[in-house]
Amino acid sequence: MAKQLANSFTRSLVLVLLISLLLSFSEMPMAEAKVCQKRSKTWSGVCLNTGNCNRQCRNWEGARSGACHRQGFGFACFCYFKC
Repeated sequence: MAKQLANSFTRSLVLVLLISLLLSFSEMPMAEAKVCQKRSKTWSGVCLNTGNCNRQCRNWEGARSGACHRQGFGFACFCYFKC
């Protein structure tokens, strides 16, 4: 009887370890492409609307996205490209 309990305990332990191992692999972060930031070459003036900056970076400069950020005393449009 003790031998049967030991075998069932061992099987249960192995099963729990396998399940936890599978769960840990499914939660591993995937490597993401690095993103580089460059000031927009087509934007002129102060950048106050991130949506417009984003649209211009994507449509005119082929960037992944764009956003307004503080630079010096004002705000400029920055585009984000895949490095």
